[in-house]
Amino acid sequence: MFKHRSYTKELLDADDIPRPDLVQNLKELDIINNLLGGYSISFNALKKVLVKGRHAIVADIGCGGGDTLKRMHKWAVKNGYDLELYGVDLKQVCIDYATSNNSGNAGIRLICDDYKNTHNYIDRIDVLHACLFCHHLSETEIITLIHFAQTNKITLVINDLERNAVAYYSIKLLTALFSKSYLVKNDAPLSVLRGFKKKEWQKLLERSGAPRYSISNKWAFRHEVIVHP
Repeated sequence: MFKHRSYTKELLDADDIPRPDLVQNLKELDIINNLLGGYSISFNALKKVLVKGRHAIVADIGCGGGDTLKRMHKWAVKNGYDLELYGVDLKQVCIDYATSNNSGNAGIRLICDDYKNTHNYIDRIDVLHACLFCHHLSETEIITLIHFAQTNKITLVINDLERNAVAYYSIKLLTALFSKSYLVKNDAPLSVLRGFKKKEWQKLLERSGAPRYSISNKWAFRHEVIVHP
């Protein structure tokens, strides 16, 4: 089952998830992402595309509960990056939770809409950040995302899962033992099956026609993909 990507929809992609269940899911995802070093992958990628002292607008798409934005804001302040941060998500319940989750961070703005409509709210975007977002998409939708970034001269930073047997069975065991969320127990292993192999990213980027990009294997079975405008 690891040879080919799964197209089974995650429970998280449903529209009728009860708010308490979704909030529990978001909290646990933040813990998992932090413990497995997922945030550091995004920060290291941003170091490659940002310039200290130069104002930059970063939009985090599929921002969920806003934990990535919270940690990105703290990282930027600590390391001297001048960032204007936006979070974009289709689910109003996620935006509502992200708003309360980031109540102390005045530099973060939240948008409930499709990322393709962000220019209705933001004049320009320098970096589009997608952390654990692309495995929710079809290949055609990912190419659309790449084309959106290219057309609007935006650097696209992707941090997502590698489809791997060790990753699958490890996260399945960990969530079975420690998770209180049925969403996490179902979706965390499924997310791995919906992830990509490095050669699949290569083919996707070739199909997109993007002229400059890099794909790197990262710790805990992740890929860092940077697509330059």
